[in-house]
Amino acid sequence: MMDIQEIREILPHRYPMLMVDRILEMSEDRIVGIKNVTGNEPHFMGHFPNFPVMPGVLIVEAMAQVAGVLVLKSIPNRNEKLVLLASVEEAKFRKPVVPGDQLRIEMTLTRRKATVAKMQGIATVDGTVVAEAVVMCKLADKPSSADVKEPEPQLA
Repeated sequence: MMDIQEIREILPHRYPMLMVDRILEMSEDRIVGIKNVTGNEPHFMGHFPNFPVMPGVLIVEAMAQVAGVLVLKSIPNRNEKLVLLASVEEAKFRKPVVPGDQLRIEMTLTRRKATVAKMQGIATVDGTVVAEAVVMCKLADKPSSADVKEPEPQLA
């Protein structure tokens, strides 16, 4: 089991883009994470005002982040690495995810090479499948602060 503080030590994401609240199970090739969906999340203001639904792309992002925990957890120099989403295949959205739902995300490793991991993901709410997808993640070097340039101010 891993709480939000331990997850924050592995993933670089922060509010509003951190989509994993807890890891329930983890083995070498499988991980189960939780995303608590709340009405305070900024995307619900516009998606949709009278019927708030979690966007499918954010469900896939939550899957990718759970997968990222599995990939990064076993890497000794993980503070120097990022896990980037490389592809999404066979995404299906079966039921809307709404505020108050607890998204249970199970990711199973199907293939792993040196810098690439492919995983089958299933997201459920109360035991009902709400989404599924195959995601591929690529391990990349994290840029140093010297490599990151601040955006130039724009004149109107």
